This record gives sequence, C-alpha cells and structure tokens, in this order.
Amino acid sequence: MSYSIGLIRVVTLTREDLLNIHGKIIEEMFPELRVISRCIWDQPKGIYDRESEEIAKPKILKLAKEFEESGVEAVIVSCAADPAVDEARKMLKIPVIGAGSAAAGLALTYGKRIGVLNLTEETPEVIKSILGEHLVAEDKPIGVKNTLDLMTEWGKRAAEEALKRLLKRNVDVIVLGCTGYSTIGFAKIAEEISGIPVIDPVIASGVATLYILKSRKKR
Repeated sequence: MSYSIGLIRVVTLTREDLLNIHGKIIEEMFPELRVISRCIWDQPKGIYDRESEEIAKPKILKLAKEFEESGVEAVIVSCAADPAVDEARKMLKIPVIGAGSAAAGLALTYGKRIGVLNLTEETPEVIKSILGEHLVAEDKPIGVKNTLDLMTEWGKRAAEEALKRLLKRNVDVIVLGCTGYSTIGFAKIAEEISGIPVIDPVIASGVATLYILKSRKKR
C-alpha cells in the first residue's frame, strides 16, 4: 500500500529539482510514501527569523488546505520551526507533521545529551520544548543568514565548524535544526565527522508520517 503526502517547502523555489528534493529524500527512504511538493510564494530566502516565519504562516495554511482538498492523506511542513503546524492541525482533518517536532522526538530515542545545529538563530521553540533538559548545546554556522547561504561551499564549511564546536560539549546526538541541511545532504557529512547519530529533520518527518498513517489504517 502507498500513501499520498503533500509536502510544503517554506522557501520559494522555481527549480523543480530543488522543489522536489525533500520529497525524493522521503520517497527513497520510505517507498510507501508518494510525495507531492509545493512551495510558498514570495519568500525566496525562506524562513530565517521570527518575522519571516509570521509572514509565511498564512501561506503555509493556504497550501495545507489546498493539499487536503486535493485528497492527500497527510501534510508535512518541511521546516524545523514547525511554522503554522498547530494552526493547520486545528484546521485540517488529516494529519499534519512538522519536521522540527519529528526530529526532536526521534532524537530522544537515541540519547539524552542532545545538541542542535541551527541555521541563523536559537533552537526553534518546538524543538526546545520537546527536548527540555536534554538540550545541552546549540550552535550555528558563522556568517550564514539564510538557507541560500547554506547551499554555498563556504556555508557548508561554516556548518562543519559549528558542528565541531557542538561536539566539544559532550553530546551524544545531533539534531539538524533546519531542513536546509537536508537539501545539502549534511547529515551524512555530519555523521562522518562526529561518529554519533545525526537526525535529519526531513527523514524524521517521513518516519513520523509513515507511522501515523499505518497506525490509522490498523484502527
């Protein structure tokens, strides 16, 4: 059995390959999921602070509603801050999965001392609230201001340096606090550098989605 999933990218993308990359990551890991990706409009730099998140929320809710009306079985908001996820859960009858909460929950199955590698600001509130006292360290790449910076070679090097700083805090799990890291395949690089589990938020959202849909079918 396969399930149809709507995936919302919180950055405006015109290239089909970039638009679909998170969906392809999920489909490769979980062949039972068929992902349709759409992006919000007029946010070419995505979500990178509180203001850009608030601007994005109504756009996310509009896409989520359109996805439900199109007949998908669940919606994934592919952003580690889970923007508009709570609001969408109240509005939709189908499951809504946020990449941030999925990643935080999965991290707790791996260890107790968790570090978060963020993009530009502090750890997203949804991740903080789930990890609680288990969040022992956080860092971010110096000079990176948005997800576009992360896609450059210097941005990737800055992320590697931030990761190394986190490892000095004796963490046993790393959560990638931005789905932009999924876009550049950073989890594999981070695991090679660190030698400890690294939680990719896009993959975590696939784990949560598949579990929810399978468990609903059994009821």
